[in-house]
Amino acid sequence: MLIKQISIFLENKQGRLAEVTRTLGENNIDIRALSLADTTDFGVLRLIVNNPDKARQILTENGFAVSINDVIAIEVEDKPGGLADVLAVLDRKGISIEYMYAFVNSKPNTAMVIFRVENPESALEILKSENVKIKSAEDVYKSY
Repeated sequence: MLIKQISIFLENKQGRLAEVTRTLGENNIDIRALSLADTTDFGVLRLIVNNPDKARQILTENGFAVSINDVIAIEVEDKPGGLADVLAVLDRKGISIEYMYAFVNSKPNTAMVIFRVENPESALEILKSENVKIKSAEDVYKSY
């Protein structure tokens, strides 16, 4: 169960992030999770939204450089070591994580973790075999 994540390349100038979020909001796109990484000249805004295809279309039409990537979403226990247990599984199997971010889940005592790996299908099979709670696109995209 792969999740579509949109990535937006932004110039590092005042108001660009606000412009993205305003454009999405005006078009009824709900941001479920985000990560922002920056360099001196530009930033990469990664978003999980309720309608990634519509978001890409709208942002592209408004002059933003946008791409869609497949990522994996899992649910972990919100406790010390909850994430470490899952990462240990991937490490034992030689799966490297390119990047990840997390957010609080609406389900009590759990967190949602989004990550990207080089071979997501292989990572999914490993996670399934270890009974890691993999989240579906519907679970991640919906609002509570």
